[in-house]
This record gives sequence, structure tokens and C-alpha cells, in this order.
Amino acid sequence: MNDLTAYPRNERVEAPQPFDARLALLAERDRTLRLFGTVQRSMDDVASARDGANSDDEHDPEGATLAWERGSLGAVRDDARRRLELVDAALHRLDDGSYGRCLVGGERIPRARLAAVPWARTCVAHAG
Repeated sequence: MNDLTAYPRNERVEAPQPFDARLALLAERDRTLRLFGTVQRSMDDVASARDGANSDDEHDPEGATLAWERGSLGAVRDDARRRLELVDAALHRLDDGSYGRCLVGGERIPRARLAAVPWARTCVAHAG
């Protein structure tokens, strides 16, 4: 079999869709809100487990696990909250016409960066 017969000849290849910043940001906002809700429910479950147990975090092995879970979930919740703030700020920039411009130097943020991180506030050079 040569390279020409390795692929079906009549297979239709669709062109990549153009990047739609608003659509990408709204999808990320929805995903982040769902994550936030899931984490909050998990935190409520951990709190219920802790309330139902006669344990203290310092002396009970189960208490240490609950404290670790609560801390881990809190970090994920805080990250989701921050992501939501970044997405909302990007949506505001989109509305006021400043989306896609680096907030540090004012230059255009490359399309590839925006496609990867639609809420990006800076170009790659200023991201660090």
C-alpha cells in the first residue's frame, strides 16, 4: 500500500471555523459556573461529613482528610472564581472594543493566543 491509498479519497475535510471570541468566552463562563457549582456542592458535602463526626482536625485521622479535602476544594473554588472574573472582564473588553489588545503595551494579542486563552489580558511577551 502506498501513501496515496492510505486515506479515503472522498473524505470531506471541513475548513477550521473562524475564532469567535464571544462564543468562546461564553462557553468558558458556562463551564466555569458549572465547575463552581459542583465544587460548592462538594464543599457542602465535606462540611456535612465534618459536622456529623465527633472529630477534630488535630487528633482524628479522618479530620485531617476532611481538612485537606476542604482546602483542596477551596483552592479549586477560588481558581474558578478568578477565572470567572477574567472571563467577565474579557467580555467587557469585547463590548467596549478593547478586546485583543495587550493591557500592558497596547499591541495586538496574537489570534493563536486568544484562541487558546480567550480571556488573555496581555500578549505573550507581557504575560510573564
